[in-house]
Amino acid sequence: MPRYSDEAQSHVSTDAKSRRKLLDQRRMEYRRAIESYAERRQLQQQLADYPELIAANYLAAAQAPARRNAQPGR
Repeated sequence: MPRYSDEAQSHVSTDAKSRRKLLDQRRMEYRRAIESYAERRQLQQQLADYPELIAANYLAAAQAPARRNAQPGR
């Protein structure tokens, strides 16, 4: 009889560990998203001082898909 309760207890502790692990993963994803957002926002604020860089980046981004789609002749 004690063996059964030990198995049940280990099963419960495994479930608790897996739940904790999932919560930690979600927390880390959320934290990374916040950090990424903060970094992008800071970069945008820094670039706002240089509008010519924003225009150059926009033009480069607009031309990039055209370059990617162009394939060399075979």
